[in-house]
Amino acid sequence: MDSINQLAGPEFWLCLSTLIYFLMNGAQVFETLVFVPKWTTSPPDNFKLLLDGTGTSLKSFWVIFHSIHEVTFILAIIACWNLLPTRNYLLLLFGIHFAVRIWTVLYFAANIIAFQKIAETGEFVSDLATKTAKWQRLNYLRVAIFIAISIALIPLCIEMLKTGN
Repeated sequence: MDSINQLAGPEFWLCLSTLIYFLMNGAQVFETLVFVPKWTTSPPDNFKLLLDGTGTSLKSFWVIFHSIHEVTFILAIIACWNLLPTRNYLLLLFGIHFAVRIWTVLYFAANIIAFQKIAETGEFVSDLATKTAKWQRLNYLRVAIFIAISIALIPLCIEMLKTGN
């Protein structure tokens, strides 16, 4: 903990994590408003947009971006560990964030992989339009939760910057 605080103070790690979260949210909003409507329209015809090599697979981008963010989020928690109210608030927000990440892996990523398989094999799946519409609706909720978490970090950043902790 002391070595992290020697590298930079808790306000640095908290603000950096918040900034990266907002950058990630910007990418999620862009993807949700621009890319998702393209591949969810006319399934399975547009699923080819999801394929690695021939489409716009964003798997590497998201793995790297989420990894960087989660490392900075954890470093912010470690750096703020001795600041009890801040630590507890960060742990709560990280718990919500982590729950949404698990949902992302189990539902969203799993379905994207299934949609990619359909694009590769041409396999027929009943109610595909319903499934993609559900994925799209739930994605709006997921992105909104991520945005809410990042907004909830702002008061902590302001307080940290004001107090110099």
